[in-house]
Amino acid sequence: MESYGSVTGLGAQEWPARTVPVAGVDLLVRDVPGAASDLPPALFVHGLGGSSLNWTALGLLLNDTVRGIAPDLPGFGRTPAAGVAGISEQADVLAELMDSEWGTSTPVHLFGNSMGGAAAVALAARRPERIASLTLISPALPHPRASASALWFTALATPRLGKVVLERSRRIPFDRRFQASLAMVFGDPRSLPDEVRQAYEDELHRRDEQPWGTQATLDGARSVLLSSLAPPQRSLWAAAAKITCPVLLIYGGKDRLVDARIRTKAQRTFPDARLLYLPDSGHVAQMEHPAEVERAVRQLLGA
Repeated sequence: MESYGSVTGLGAQEWPARTVPVAGVDLLVRDVPGAASDLPPALFVHGLGGSSLNWTALGLLLNDTVRGIAPDLPGFGRTPAAGVAGISEQADVLAELMDSEWGTSTPVHLFGNSMGGAAAVALAARRPERIASLTLISPALPHPRASASALWFTALATPRLGKVVLERSRRIPFDRRFQASLAMVFGDPRSLPDEVRQAYEDELHRRDEQPWGTQATLDGARSVLLSSLAPPQRSLWAAAAKITCPVLLIYGGKDRLVDARIRTKAQRTFPDARLLYLPDSGHVAQMEHPAEVERAVRQLLGA
């Protein structure tokens, strides 16, 4: 399977950053460099514990097609926390950011990974007139099967226990935590270019130094768990069934956080869905196999 190939190096190139006042906090926002001002806008949304840097390679590959931005959501990356960091609250932040950047009527190509995918689904169901297309990479949609990651989220979401779990995790030597994180997030960490591995390591170091990350992680885990317990008429699956814009679903066969077997239900639920299954990819296909994701996105937008 093709991985970085000719795109080696893109994953380590940080986009220019600025701050935008949104939802009572200065949101760090990165702009894809080199994109023409007349291209249609795109919004890239990271997952739980991630940041805008998760989209670096894919955004650069698409900078001749869309004019993209990627925020660090409140409590993640370089944006301080601003209240509860749940799926619904993230959708609120994203809606306000869209309106601030592009007005209230311009259609936007929306991308979401993991918990960011769940927030993107919530946003697209609320504001269907604003979403031109929706690309979801391992979205955190409710899954009926119990898994190790489900147990982890349950532990984090449990009052008092979640904080203890994170505090104990932080006592583990950094190198061990870094290797465990690589193994959890990527299908094959050995295939990552050195510069991408280094950028990921640097980001994990920065995360350790930021005081807001623990509570934001706990809030996010609790929100993901609660979304799986919502009644059917108010679930994210009900929201997905209302989304009529073209949807691209991307799942990795080696994803240890989202069970890729849910892809069949996802493709049936979204009214206009296409599926890309990457058997060798993990939880962040846009980082691990950006060229293949790029091709699928171009086909979506071309259609």
